[in-house]
Amino acid sequence: MYAIVEIAGQQFKVAKDQQLYVHRLENKEGESVTFDKVLLIDNDGKVNVGAPVISGATVTAKVVEHLKGDKVIVFKKKRRKGYKKKNGHRQYLTSIVIEGISEKGGAKAAAKPAAKKEEAPATEEKKPAAKKTTAKKTAVKADEKKAPAKKATTAKKAAAEKKAEEPKEEK
Repeated sequence: MYAIVEIAGQQFKVAKDQQLYVHRLENKEGESVTFDKVLLIDNDGKVNVGAPVISGATVTAKVVEHLKGDKVIVFKKKRRKGYKKKNGHRQYLTSIVIEGISEKGGAKAAAKPAAKKEEAPATEEKKPAAKKTTAKKTAVKADEKKAPAKKATTAKKAAAEKKAEEPKEEK
């Protein structure tokens, strides 16, 4: 049995008695923590997927210790420019052990809100589409009016330049 859980903004695939390193949690060492954002549970081939989470499902874990991760060095350089920048940090982590996965929610409760979401956007999409087409039509009409006027002025200028270039006949 395993589950996919969101812990401190990241998603993890967890099983019972598994040890994880997650971003720093505020709980003290030795405390028990429950996570409600369970996205998926696989129970011996029976998969329960939430939309987006499974209601009533929880994962319990125990905080083992707070620690710092390995040092990460960030080095930036632009060649031939004399630019070098070295920076580093150590991430604050919490080590946890998964104690249990409980599945109380059902897929039927999650399926009903998904059906409502599909109906609502369908009516909203039709109205804005009509407004966009009218805006495009007026823009096309405006371009048609402007385009011939520009061509005519350039044609007049070209004719005037040709007359100026022709040598005048002297008598």
